[in-house]
Amino acid sequence: MDNAVEIKTSLSQGFGYGIVLGLGFLFAAGMIATTWALKRYQNEVQTSEMFSTAGRTVKTGLVASAVVSSWTWAATLLQSSGIAYRYGVSGPFWYASGATVQILLFATLAIELKRKAPNAHTFLEVIRARYGTAAHLTFTAFGLFTNILVTAMLLTGGSAVVNALTGMPVAAACFLLPLGVILYTLFGGIKATFLTDYVHTVIILIIIFIFAFTTYATSDYLGSPAKVYDLLVQASARHPVEGNAGGSYLTMRSKEGVIFFVINIVGNFGTVFCDNGYYNKAIAASPVSALPGYVLGGLSWFAIPWLCATTMGLAALAMENHPSFPTFPNRMPDHEVSAGLVLPYAAVALLGKGGAACCLLLIFMAVTSASSAELIAVSSIFTYDIYKTYFNPEASGKMLIYMSHCCVVAFGFIMAGFSTGLFYAGISMGYLYLLMGVIVSSAVLPASLTLLWKKQNKWAATLSPILGLVCSLTGWLVYTKVHHGEITVETTGSNNPMLVGNVIALLSPIVFVPLFTFAFGADNYDYESMRAIRKGDDHDIAAENQVDLELIPGEGAHDQEQETRNLNRAAKIARIITVVMTLVLLVCWPFPLYGTAYIFSKKFFTGWVVVGIIWLMFSTFIVGIYPLWEGRHSMVHTFGSLYRDMTGKKKPAVSVGQPQGNDDDSGSEVQGEKVRTKS
Repeated sequence: MDNAVEIKTSLSQGFGYGIVLGLGFLFAAGMIATTWALKRYQNEVQTSEMFSTAGRTVKTGLVASAVVSSWTWAATLLQSSGIAYRYGVSGPFWYASGATVQILLFATLAIELKRKAPNAHTFLEVIRARYGTAAHLTFTAFGLFTNILVTAMLLTGGSAVVNALTGMPVAAACFLLPLGVILYTLFGGIKATFLTDYVHTVIILIIIFIFAFTTYATSDYLGSPAKVYDLLVQASARHPVEGNAGGSYLTMRSKEGVIFFVINIVGNFGTVFCDNGYYNKAIAASPVSALPGYVLGGLSWFAIPWLCATTMGLAALAMENHPSFPTFPNRMPDHEVSAGLVLPYAAVALLGKGGAACCLLLIFMAVTSASSAELIAVSSIFTYDIYKTYFNPEASGKMLIYMSHCCVVAFGFIMAGFSTGLFYAGISMGYLYLLMGVIVSSAVLPASLTLLWKKQNKWAATLSPILGLVCSLTGWLVYTKVHHGEITVETTGSNNPMLVGNVIALLSPIVFVPLFTFAFGADNYDYESMRAIRKGDDHDIAAENQVDLELIPGEGAHDQEQETRNLNRAAKIARIITVVMTLVLLVCWPFPLYGTAYIFSKKFFTGWVVVGIIWLMFSTFIVGIYPLWEGRHSMVHTFGSLYRDMTGKKKPAVSVGQPQGNDDDSGSEVQGEKVRTKS
């Protein structure tokens, strides 16, 4: 970033601090108020279970919204736009399809987790219940590697954009971006991440619509898919893309694009299947919501990188010959593309200071929403898998909450310092994105088989990830040395060495798992030790708040047999949906276009853009409107109770610590006569 071109219409540092600090504290204040209201009117006392699992009652719309928000990293918007700038129309599709299938496939694992370990807080508890301490420590390390890499990528990418747009020092951005996230996560736990994820997702969708309609409808210089198409044809003639059909930016036949596609698929398997954050959301979902939440979330997410990059990456290519483009008359240097600056440069060229402000807000939302999921993921690991498991097995609910709070604060500031160090070492967001799979993907298969295959033994589970990591690092570095002659950030970060390392990481356990399983004797696991995992004991917190524990959402009695039937049915549906959608997104749609080396016509390109816009409208309905519809009764009750409470017209229907009479006109799901309190 020291060599980055100064954006001509850059915002002031004051504006940058205002967005990063002001919005961070605004979300924190909003979450504090929301937590208070939910406690007072919905009995959502912040127990250890509520902090880490939201009572296991989250509905489909919020699950889908949280999946979209958690998977919309800074890299989702920045890296995908950079890939579009490098390879043309194929880049956004390779990015979107290569990172959607993992969410769809994870739906199967989410259902199995809820079926076989209904009281788990983390996927690592499941590992320990089945295999014991050695495997547990191995997967704990891989889980933390994943969270560290993802958070570092969020902060390095986000701080690079903030620095480019406002001039705020990168170190300041790295430390200030997570500050508001730490605050609202402390007060609201995982429920806070679900609620703020919803707000963040809606804002991200609105801004992408602004960019898309400006590029393809209202811009004075662009203004239509046809004009963008003509300018892309000219760009192909000026600097044809090596490995693309006809050197064109308007084809799916892209050699380097397909290499990125494979790296993308492999790396993102690691960051979904090894990230405790996605298991957290599966655990927090109500039993009937886990499957539709993940499937709808995955399909809704697809449109975000696809349309965003098809808009901003291609707009950068189309406008780089225009005086409004920050690097005019030169092309963007490669280190700026890798740093994620294609999107902000295109935003400034399209909309000037307004585009810079939209881009800053967009990246702030992406960084903070995904960061909150990572904070909860790491705090759950430290609280339940380290502190409660190895230091204080009899920890009370209050102590578990205290440890969760300490972990949130510590991890947030440690990662701020680590990300600052990566920046000064010259490690960019793009480099980390390609490196993810090399480090963590060797744990994907053994982690999945823990829930899917009863024969895998503890030796296979423990040793396969470690040996896979050794093989992937060796392959990555040896290939770099042999083919490039030296090992540097630049040579190790090129596509071919990363491809080798990623593929070895994901596929090596295919050899190691059966080898160790049958060499040391296959298991015949019955999953009973997983079902024996118990919830935390929160009686002390319930007593302190003078409320019966059974009245807290998720703590009361429920129909276990009906839940089991629902989950068994969902498991069958999940397998069918995930296989069909995976084949469509990875094979049936892209590869006929790739195999024929078709170069888009103007009409085909226009249709391509229109489908992207329609798909984003579908996403907006699923993650923007549907959650409001699902939560309408709770919202009406909460706001109605708040109004009556403030005006003194009537006591709220549900109030912790205050005996209530019957309030049959409140619309509450928890009627007054059911409230029991402790004196």
